[in-house]
Amino acid sequence: QVQLAESGGGVVQPGGSLRLSCVASGNTFIINAMGWYRQAPGKQRELVASISRSGSTNYADSVKGRFTISRDNGQNTASLQMKSLNPEDTALYYCNANVGVSRRDFWGQGTRVTVFS
Repeated sequence: QVQLAESGGGVVQPGGSLRLSCVASGNTFIINAMGWYRQAPGKQRELVASISRSGSTNYADSVKGRFTISRDNGQNTASLQMKSLNPEDTALYYCNANVGVSRRDFWGQGTRVTVFS
């Protein structure tokens, strides 16, 4: 089992920045990829960015060049630096961990990001 706790959400004006953090606990030695997903009101959950255990990254087209994902395997953390935020980035952001040989997904409770002027 892996538990994930997100932090760092908030309210920001367009063009602003936020940094989301995710701390994993439990059987963290078997975490494969970690990622950030988001779900806006009335929309499906979508991948924002992911990072493999070796550091390879993948981004949604809508956030490329604005968001940066990173992780610290020793600290069992993953972060999402978000810049040039716009109202379309408003959503509940979830941390995800893909775990073990079975590649089971675990999710945090989510942290809300609101972008408005």
